[in-house]
Amino acid sequence: MKTICLILTLAIPAIGLFGQSQTNERAKWFTDARFGMFIHWGVYSGAEGYWKGEKLRNDNNYAEWIYYRNRIEKEEYLTLLDGFDWDEINPEEWVILAKKSGMKYLTFTAKHHDGFALWDSKVSNYDLGNYTNPKRDIVKELAGACKKHGLKLGLYYSHWVDWEHEFGWDHNKELTGITPEQYDIYWQEKVIPQMRELLTNYGEISMIWFDMWVHHSETVVTKQQLLQLKSLIRELQPNCLVNSRLGLSVEEDPDVDFKELGDNSFGNKKEEFPWQSPATVAHSWGFHATDSEWKSTTTLLKSLINNVSLNGNLLLNIGPRANGEVPFEISQRILEMGKWLEVNGESIYGAGAFDLSKDQQDWGRITCKQECNKFKLYLHVFNWPLNKELYLTGIKAKPEQIYLLNDKQKSPIAFTHEEVFTKVLLPNLQPDPFVSVLVVEYPEKPGVMNGLVAKSTTGGFSLTPGNQDSMEQNIQIQGKEQYGTMPEHVIINKNQSFRWKIYVDEPGEKQVDVSYSFQSQTANSHLIIKVAESELKLSVKNTGKTVGEPNQNWIIDNFKSTSAGKIYFPKAGFYDVEMEAIPANNEDLKFQWIWIN
Repeated sequence: MKTICLILTLAIPAIGLFGQSQTNERAKWFTDARFGMFIHWGVYSGAEGYWKGEKLRNDNNYAEWIYYRNRIEKEEYLTLLDGFDWDEINPEEWVILAKKSGMKYLTFTAKHHDGFALWDSKVSNYDLGNYTNPKRDIVKELAGACKKHGLKLGLYYSHWVDWEHEFGWDHNKELTGITPEQYDIYWQEKVIPQMRELLTNYGEISMIWFDMWVHHSETVVTKQQLLQLKSLIRELQPNCLVNSRLGLSVEEDPDVDFKELGDNSFGNKKEEFPWQSPATVAHSWGFHATDSEWKSTTTLLKSLINNVSLNGNLLLNIGPRANGEVPFEISQRILEMGKWLEVNGESIYGAGAFDLSKDQQDWGRITCKQECNKFKLYLHVFNWPLNKELYLTGIKAKPEQIYLLNDKQKSPIAFTHEEVFTKVLLPNLQPDPFVSVLVVEYPEKPGVMNGLVAKSTTGGFSLTPGNQDSMEQNIQIQGKEQYGTMPEHVIINKNQSFRWKIYVDEPGEKQVDVSYSFQSQTANSHLIIKVAESELKLSVKNTGKTVGEPNQNWIIDNFKSTSAGKIYFPKAGFYDVEMEAIPANNEDLKFQWIWIN
């Protein structure tokens, strides 16, 4: 029975379990794997962010750009290879580290922007085979190690930018210019034949990771050249994935397998197609001696969980030193992630997005999957409630059982369920120091009610312009300004209605507060709040100014929380909360939120 269940579980992604309906057959393994390792390693690793005592000429500390940033001569750049200890460099150790860290695939910088190939290329003399004795071929060594340890191999290839080739794109050509005919010489002379080598000589390549971070219309590369390159991949390795940084978006070309987000950019909405975030543990991609912006293990786990909860992957980078050593701060964190995944990987691998909105619950994120005759929600609790009660809002069905994922005995956790509100009675101690995971089981996928404002961890309801039951099209939400000292709000200068829906699980009297900014001295503007057959009328008053930051002449509008009064909720159930804003004389009223508690 266990074997049959396993087979069924593995088969489920093929029918689009999590709603990633735009996933092609090639990418099914990718949406199941969820977590991979990126490796930035090359000639630049020998510089460690410094050239002749001078730090990289850019505050972003991208050490792999030192050839370009510090204006190094081509042949002198290669003297950095003299500092590489080839007796110590063992790429298999990177693969083993990836596997221990719970990563399912690996992507290696076969050729970065410096144009130097890290394999024994016959196309160009600017490659590792011509500068090592005996010859080293890191791509070959990685391919063998990945096959040995069961990881899929992806290769990064910089197709657009190449600082070595006479006609490759170098951003200085914005000054000197380059003709399409000249660029095509580089393309046909280096890109196409080198890609043919990589796709022919190293066994199965599961992914080619391109790095053109703008649309092809903004570059010297033509769409015809990109299609030629993609066609070569489809011819030689039909199952190899291609990312959108080829220069073709998934919307423009459905044959592109997945969308690649910007550097260290993470998901903010559920997508139907596969997508991925490339991210660093610190800031630089290649090793930089003075990079110390280390993200915590918890932060990295939250990034992974957030992406999976929106149907995305995380490609997490390591930047080994010239001797192949991975910085301790990186290995420590990703090995801790691996230990977490040993226990909680069920909530990540093969899991995906649920139907509730991303920010519905303020305690964390939700992933889900179908396993045999059970539908499982995984509640990733980022913020373990101090009152030991976790509120899950928006799911119509009553769970069969709830338990901690790290509890092999699946000891049931007490809960109550009413309508669309599940209250989970948590144990006193948070079971995991990073992120604890609860499993909520249902006999089938439960229905949801979207549009509800969820009960917060602290027990109240925060009603904002952005979480209304149905947003009016003419509402323009003003984003945070001046480093967040000016909060998100809407500007109201004519009569405007707002509407929210909440589920109240505990009847009784509740306090209603409103936060707004109003700079007029008149007292003729009003807010009227209607809920539970009650009405509160609040006269809007001048809130004045405040100092946003001391000693910097930082004067901003003051947003002030004001009591509107109390409202009695006679029973548990659904309630519509309506607010009518009535500004007098077209004066600007800046509305931020209503708080009901």
